[in-house]
Amino acid sequence: MKIYVGTDHNGFRMREGLIKHLQKGGYEVVDVGSGQMDPQDDFPTFAQRVVTDMLASDNPDPRGILLCGSGQGMCIAANRFKGIRAALLYDKESARSSRNDDDTNIACLPARVLEKDEANQIIETWLNTPFAKAPRFVRRIHALDELN
Repeated sequence: MKIYVGTDHNGFRMREGLIKHLQKGGYEVVDVGSGQMDPQDDFPTFAQRVVTDMLASDNPDPRGILLCGSGQGMCIAANRFKGIRAALLYDKESARSSRNDDDTNIACLPARVLEKDEANQIIETWLNTPFAKAPRFVRRIHALDELN
């Protein structure tokens, strides 16, 4: 599985440990963030990079991880794109249900709130939870794709 990671300055410090954790787990990671800390950068830039790379990917199940201070800004930005289902993940249950019920393809993490180990556990839960494919869940995802 290919995972695209993007972060603004608020998630910059968490990014490195998360990428190492993912690579250790055998995931192919593409870091689309800035190589240096820039307190003036803007989260929409990195959300757009992750989304456009995912949508252009030939990988059958690309995923994205976005980090910012609250996770909310990244989530809002990513969900502006058709075919993207981004969720704010703040614990393992939010990660599990977002995958099981909503087949999310982008995880948004609040870097100001989570500790490194906590973030890694949340992402592991998210990556290892399959989509349940219940008819009501599939119907809802199709309805989302029909929205503007």
